[in-house]
Amino acid sequence: MIESCNSTWLFDAERHRFRRVPRGSSLDIPPPASAWQPYFALELDQASEAFTVVLNQAGTRLLRSWRHVDRCEQCGTEATAELTCVDAMGAAPGEG
Repeated sequence: MIESCNSTWLFDAERHRFRRVPRGSSLDIPPPASAWQPYFALELDQASEAFTVVLNQAGTRLLRSWRHVDRCEQCGTEATAELTCVDAMGAAPGEG
């Protein structure tokens, strides 16, 4: 299990599969089989707290994130807040 700023990443190394859930979600409820995704490798960079999920053998499909740590440089120790489209793009035309 790896905690990023927004998600909890769960890895089943025996079956080479992973799933990602919103950070703080209950992990007690068994997920449907479709919640798990296959992966080829997991690379951890201890120096930067970055990790990469390699999705295929060729290494051309990747997911990259950072572990959430105390004094997290990625989020300033706070998880990123959810934004609406208006928040992310500013006021809608004619509204401001």
